[in-house]
Amino acid sequence: MSSDQNFNGRSEIGEGSSRGGGSGGGSGGGLIIPSDSKQPPLAPPQLSRYESQKRRDWNTFGQYLKNQRPPVALSHCNYSHVLDFLRYLDQFGKTKVHLQGCVFFGHPDPAGPCTCPLRQAWGSLDALIGRLRAAYEENGGLPEMNPFASGAIRVYLREVRDSQAKARGIPYKKKKKKRNTPIIKANKETSNFPMQ
Repeated sequence: MSSDQNFNGRSEIGEGSSRGGGSGGGSGGGLIIPSDSKQPPLAPPQLSRYESQKRRDWNTFGQYLKNQRPPVALSHCNYSHVLDFLRYLDQFGKTKVHLQGCVFFGHPDPAGPCTCPLRQAWGSLDALIGRLRAAYEENGGLPEMNPFASGAIRVYLREVRDSQAKARGIPYKKKKKKRNTPIIKANKETSNFPMQ
């Protein structure tokens, strides 16, 4: 608050430019509030879902590094730590990935339960790496030193994608955008133009 707004321990909150004596009589349009009254603190702006998730992922990865024996400083983190983190996350996965010897290997809709492990889905890992890659640079990391942008991470994600697709019998193909081109057929009977 500027010093010209303080007046004997009171704050003046005016509307518009009412300080210079507005139209009509009265006290100039300002509202006098004692300075000892408490104003509610301003809440920080609401983060988007993506920003909230990115912050949680970044904190989780930082905690993972701290829990290593010996603890790993973020400045010493490299792609091998990231790969270990991705493998560690598999224990919390919810996607059934059939093993080569399983009777349901290669079947998209298995008929019954099996003992194959649950893993993190490829799409979840891919999105996670994207968020961590952005968070690394937002937290002062150099783009050329970003362990989440390493070629080894891309290779790992590609292998996970391909193995999960094969195990579930769903070949991964990049989806192409379909073009909606209207097909116009000329019909002699319904034409509005007279035939000559």
